[in-house]
Amino acid sequence: MTKKTGKGFDTSYGIPIAVLFFMASCAPVISKQIRDQVRPETTFAQVLKDPERYRGQMIVLSGVIVGSENTKEGTLLQVLQRPAGFRGQPKDVDTTEGRFLALVTQYLDTFVYTQKRELTVAGEVQGKRTLPLDKAEYTYPLIQVKELYLWPVIEYHDYPPYPYYRPYFYYDNYWWWQNYHVDRRKCHKH
Repeated sequence: MTKKTGKGFDTSYGIPIAVLFFMASCAPVISKQIRDQVRPETTFAQVLKDPERYRGQMIVLSGVIVGSENTKEGTLLQVLQRPAGFRGQPKDVDTTEGRFLALVTQYLDTFVYTQKRELTVAGEVQGKRTLPLDKAEYTYPLIQVKELYLWPVIEYHDYPPYPYYRPYFYYDNYWWWQNYHVDRRKCHKH
């Protein structure tokens, strides 16, 4: 039996549709076909220690872009590894096991794939590559990317509480009024 509201909307479809949207929002960003090829017992620490041993294995890694450049091979991303959280997104923590190189065969715009952007990479370990890092040499595991997900940037704005923030109108002596109240609040804190 279906229930209809006063305007003729069938509410029996609402709950299944809501459940489908919820399930889709919880899905990992890397496809199931790629995730099925990953060995769960293989960790980034193991690959970092001996990349040649894991050559040809599929791995999923999360991290933050440290640098990016377009080369003849494709776009080379230098990534600081971070532990994966919900849906594979890098956690906002200071914990890392090292860095890796992600090689994407297609052209990626380095203005978009820039420093501090979070990403999740699924790819095949290709071995190692040694590059300069500051005044030292660093051996990176090289990952040939099969799938890549660039996490969207979420900006947080820190506006003063109401009534001090008034974006839609302006009135005379507003700045005097705001400074008066801000100074008064500072006095109460001390």
